[in-house]
Amino acid sequence: MNHLVVSSPAKLNLFLAITRRRDDGFHDLVSVAAPVEFGDTLTVERRESSFSLACDDPALEVDETNLILRAARAFAEATDWTGGAHFSLVKRIPMGAGLGGGSSNATAALRALNTLAGEPLTPAELARVAARLGSDCALFLHGGPVVMRGRGEIVDTLPPPAAARLKGRRVLMFKPPFGLNTAWAYRRMAADAPASYFPETEAEAKVAGWLDDAAAPAEALLFNNMEAPAFTKFIALPVALDCLKTEFGLVARMSGSGSACFVLLPPDAPVAAITKRIREVWGDEAFVVETRLA
Repeated sequence: MNHLVVSSPAKLNLFLAITRRRDDGFHDLVSVAAPVEFGDTLTVERRESSFSLACDDPALEVDETNLILRAARAFAEATDWTGGAHFSLVKRIPMGAGLGGGSSNATAALRALNTLAGEPLTPAELARVAARLGSDCALFLHGGPVVMRGRGEIVDTLPPPAAARLKGRRVLMFKPPFGLNTAWAYRRMAADAPASYFPETEAEAKVAGWLDDAAAPAEALLFNNMEAPAFTKFIALPVALDCLKTEFGLVARMSGSGSACFVLLPPDAPVAAITKRIREVWGDEAFVVETRLA
């Protein structure tokens, strides 16, 4: 096999509690995250040597700083693989959104290279390489909702009954024309500590309570304590979310560090009207897409 096309999905943090800043500068978290059906597409062509990257979005850096190429180098180092590959990325996931696009791309590259090279890495080994690349990377190896802990590298799949409450749920993702810098968001949380953090024991209790309550809908899980610093600086975010609650009775949340937000859609949701209202608040350049939880 010398050619492979793989999906690279976006993710949503349905529940996200940042619990503390660690001595190494990273933050600990407890999160329930789920990939969605919407995402990028990565084509990988095997080459004799070296790695290269092209993307249809000129705004994306395709040099050695890109996570795809960093993932390729990490794979080669972990396996002593001497081959190469050219990556072609069709970019749909907006950047600076908190939707995990870069991490997903990196994990897609790892999975593709492992397949092309004859699967020299076991799933556990692949997860270790992914975790070293970024906090969100390992979750994309599971293909369904997970609980993330540590800085995101400790990943457990949800029990099947709980996963079934999420799988296939319609969701509307939307993002204003501006992004939100992840490093800034975490610095702001650290500056506001300890009030900005959510205690780990309470976070674990909330997740466990939702998992144990078979009647609890996905909406009961929604939480994100990274909203507070983001909403303080970028007031357009809470304005749009307040409109959806007031006018449509929908509770929307921000995903990750933002700036993308999402709302779980009931069967009778007037998607066209909701989309129109979002663009009235954020402008015609706002990104809006309907998809489903994977």
